[in-house]
Amino acid sequence: MRRWIAALAVLACLLGLWHLHREGRLVVEDRWLPWRPLDIADTPNVLTRLKLARLDRDGDACRAALATSGFGFRELPDRVTGEGCGFRDAVMLTSTRAGHGPSLSLSCRTAVAFALWERHVLEPAARDHLGHRVVRFEHAGSYACRNTYSRATGPRSRHATADAIDLTGFVLDDGSRVRVLAHWDDDGAKGRFLHEVHRGACGFFGSALGPDYNTAHRDHFHFDRGGFGACR
Repeated sequence: MRRWIAALAVLACLLGLWHLHREGRLVVEDRWLPWRPLDIADTPNVLTRLKLARLDRDGDACRAALATSGFGFRELPDRVTGEGCGFRDAVMLTSTRAGHGPSLSLSCRTAVAFALWERHVLEPAARDHLGHRVVRFEHAGSYACRNTYSRATGPRSRHATADAIDLTGFVLDDGSRVRVLAHWDDDGAKGRFLHEVHRGACGFFGSALGPDYNTAHRDHFHFDRGGFGACR
């Protein structure tokens, strides 16, 4: 991590020098400064993942970043609900830019990743491929004290720590729906939209799993923070 920080700092300095050479004055936006906080409205760049990772260890900074999202949320008290289950630095999302139906309980770091994905991936993909705006997410839940694939034994799911969300589809402003189960293999605009929003999630989440991963994900996207780094 220290080497990454050093490399990114050097990159930021080089970008500053390039800007100085081109413009005759040094003005570097906060999003290009590794030590500046994450602002969800900023266009993502090579420093975004670093700034996002820092939030894993700093609940106050995470909530400050989430406050730039336009989401409605309230903090949840840390809790343990079972062996390997529970959450810390979690929030309940009461609204997002698009809307999502029932409230969602997510770790703050996952909520921030979700906000980045919604603003910089989902919204432009809906506009470019469908010509409409997403007005509601359809989901199969977030926090749940359970094992992976709900098996009786085995490792805990990322849902058990509120680090994951499962999305099954999207409702557009014309009332139409795009569903993972129905449209993933669609050769048209809905299929292209789903593939782009899945691929784009890989830049913000630890794991982004969909129908091409296995049959258990044939009807939904699983996005989580802190996962094993799969994008399938």
